[in-house]
Amino acid sequence: MTAEIMVAEARKAFWVMVGFLAFIWAVQIVNWMAGYALSHEFGVQAWNPASLPDIATAPFLHWGWGHIHANSGPLFIFGFLAAYRGVGRFLWVTGMIIVVSGLGAWFTSDPMSIGAGASGVVFGYFGYILVRGVFDRHLIDIVVGVVMALCFAYTFTGLLPQEGIGWQAHVFGFVAGVAGGWLFRDRPRTAAPPPADSRAALRKELDDLGL
Repeated sequence: MTAEIMVAEARKAFWVMVGFLAFIWAVQIVNWMAGYALSHEFGVQAWNPASLPDIATAPFLHWGWGHIHANSGPLFIFGFLAAYRGVGRFLWVTGMIIVVSGLGAWFTSDPMSIGAGASGVVFGYFGYILVRGVFDRHLIDIVVGVVMALCFAYTFTGLLPQEGIGWQAHVFGFVAGVAGGWLFRDRPRTAAPPPADSRAALRKELDDLGL
């Protein structure tokens, strides 16, 4: 990937995350005005089959201003770092994280509890950027992963069982991010075989040149 392409992808990643945050904050305003009825209606209700489609909506909903504020900073930082080398792959990784973290929380949370929030996605991005450099064998991403692990070491405490926190979505989101780093890793491209008549074409060119 050339420097120009990387700059273009980083610019797209920045605006994607700005748009993502603007959207969840706009939803938060509506949700707050509705007394958080959206979180109750479209959050993931564990063990309720009718709530399975809500896996797609729960990450955009929160339970309060403190909740969305705590998620926004890490979401932007980790999301940008996950997307800056390719927004297309980032979207696939995001979809995988949302599905795995949502299903994991649906299966393992207390029956009929309702989960909402972007923290599962945050932990998914965190896991993804920690391992992507190793799987891609990309030095810059390895350095980014190490720096993020050191700077946000406290984030690992969110993977531990805690009362009143949807740690199940954190754990499964993190696992999905690590798995996404492997599944969507860069693969070496094999060189295309030369055309069958390439030698004949080369000889003709040499003959034309009188060599």
